[in-house]
Amino acid sequence: MFSLLEPPFFSRLRDARRILVAGAGGGFDVYAGLPLALALRSAGKEVHLANLSFADLYGLDLDVWVDRDVAAVRPDTAARGDYFPERSLARWLALHDLPSTVYAFPLTGVRPLRDAYRTLIGHLGGVDAIVLVDGGTDILMRGDEHGLGTPEEDMVSLAAVNGLEDVPVRTVACLGFGVDAYHGVNHALVLENLAALERAGAYLGAFSLPCESREGQLYLDAVAHAQECTPEHPSIVNGSVAAAVRGDFGDVRFTERTRGGELFINPLMAVYFCVDAPGLARRNLYLDRLESTTLIRQVGSLIEDFRDELPRQRAPRVYPH
Repeated sequence: MFSLLEPPFFSRLRDARRILVAGAGGGFDVYAGLPLALALRSAGKEVHLANLSFADLYGLDLDVWVDRDVAAVRPDTAARGDYFPERSLARWLALHDLPSTVYAFPLTGVRPLRDAYRTLIGHLGGVDAIVLVDGGTDILMRGDEHGLGTPEEDMVSLAAVNGLEDVPVRTVACLGFGVDAYHGVNHALVLENLAALERAGAYLGAFSLPCESREGQLYLDAVAHAQECTPEHPSIVNGSVAAAVRGDFGDVRFTERTRGGELFINPLMAVYFCVDAPGLARRNLYLDRLESTTLIRQVGSLIEDFRDELPRQRAPRVYPH
């Protein structure tokens, strides 16, 4: 039984002492988990950060690697090029005197990623909970929707974590409602999926990231720092969320990468929607097909095969209000 005084997401994590907050979809997804990590750390939890990475991890020095497919990225980690979200975050954490190691997983299939999670959990001395974080909401797509967004990385992470049955609490938190419209996600169907998860007992509620909170202010600072670190490839997702946290609205410009499109920045982008990870995995229509994958390209092919076999897709719906 939950209480209005505490979101169900935090109720689930109340007894956890050591928590891994991990970006599910690659890129800057781990930044969407930063406010949660800060709040949980303030509550006395030991919190670690990880991310499925788009960076060229295999070019890193050998001493960066904890073990196969687990890199411990620190502020001084040397790498080619400027695009390295994990290092950008590590440097920001160091600037604020916070634990500054961000673990990174290479982009693989389900089997090696699950093994990498197990390796990291062992390195950390075990964890009581994993929070998978999605920048956007396409991780909530079950597979029969008209548009799935960019599902490959999210589904690899969800399948990998779903199989970690020794971890007592596994949750998913989504920040950035609406940003996946650019990739074809219909957000009325996102709400329909959340309603189904509620009926299944897997919905863990929603709560906003307030601008005037410590976590909100630090998140805005971290996003601004990341944009300075990667001026050619700033995160559109986190830039949109940061604009929403500031109270901006409508077609707000914060990067040239969105030139030629029209944004709809609004308060819903600053709301976390949270679900139980195993419950979400059970509702996915094709996740079991990905179990034996070792390469990310296999994941994309299997999703395409599933989509080709669908007798019909759920059509996009217009949000009526």
